[in-house]
Amino acid sequence: MQLKQQRPKFLNLLKIHLPVTGITSIAHRISGALLFLAIPGFIYFFQLSLRDESGFTEVQGLLTSTSVKVIVTVLVWALAHHVLAGIRYLLTDIAIGMDLPAARASAWFVNSASIGIFLLIVMVIWL
Repeated sequence: MQLKQQRPKFLNLLKIHLPVTGITSIAHRISGALLFLAIPGFIYFFQLSLRDESGFTEVQGLLTSTSVKVIVTVLVWALAHHVLAGIRYLLTDIAIGMDLPAARASAWFVNSASIGIFLLIVMVIWL
């Protein structure tokens, strides 16, 4: 005898409303993945800049291109968010900020501070 399974027919991701702590957690994972994937580029730029003077000027030229500026801007956000959220998670590991109001406040702080740092870096890089 076959049982009828009650499963959802579809999952509309636009109708799911995550709490701010969930958004912070997902952004922490995304920022960590972006930073991990950027490691080869960092190593290449570093190696090229240390090779000789022409390599250094080549890296300077690459860093002035629009596509590299966009990538660097996104990676600066990723670094800022990942560090701030990592500190938040380390504090929760030692039972600081575990209650719901403190967790929400720290998540709001992490998200807004990383966006603030992002905007500051956008002004430095692009203006």
